[in-house]
Amino acid sequence: MAGSAVIEEQKFSLQEVLDTFKLCLSENQDVYVEHYVAGWRGLVKFMNSLGNVFTFISKDAVNKIQILVNFLNGENGSHYVTIQSMVKYELDNQLVDLEKRGSHPESGSRTLLRLHRALRWLELFLERLRTSTEDSKTSVMCADAYNESLSQHHPWVIRKAAGMAFYVLPGRPTFFEVMNVGGAEKVVDMLGDAIPMISKVYQITEDLYAQNNLLELP
Repeated sequence: MAGSAVIEEQKFSLQEVLDTFKLCLSENQDVYVEHYVAGWRGLVKFMNSLGNVFTFISKDAVNKIQILVNFLNGENGSHYVTIQSMVKYELDNQLVDLEKRGSHPESGSRTLLRLHRALRWLELFLERLRTSTEDSKTSVMCADAYNESLSQHHPWVIRKAAGMAFYVLPGRPTFFEVMNVGGAEKVVDMLGDAIPMISKVYQITEDLYAQNNLLELP
């Protein structure tokens, strides 16, 4: 029983990710770190449900999630409730390495930026899955999404490893199956609901980082 409970807990649910990203935004369009992190936990489940293909990204994401949770639960946690309050607090108190790695290599702002970049890749990939046909190649969709987003922030060695990993991706039916929604039509419909929510959270974060010149943090 305990084993099955663990498996159930680790199982990916597209509905869960949709619900979590819906909770991300406040009335003022601030992004709650708690729900952002919860959404990312769901996305990590998605990557892990496909085997070891995305380990090079999911392992790093888990590490970044934990750093943000530690900030949220720490003595200055009230400043980390939203991404907006976090950025303001860290900039006001010079807790961000702006030009080169220094005494704040794991600041909340830098940590979240890494998740933010990866979120763009997943958003693009999920959108390609949504609009794909039965004979579409997931390896091509995933590689195109990666090349449009995350690859520009990775060294050559990781880009090469990613390219090789994408070649062994399972087909479209397997991806749809791990969504745990139902048939292909239901998956496509729910992706149609989920992707705009992910996109909105991404764009608000992108604009905030751009306004504060934080998009290229070392």
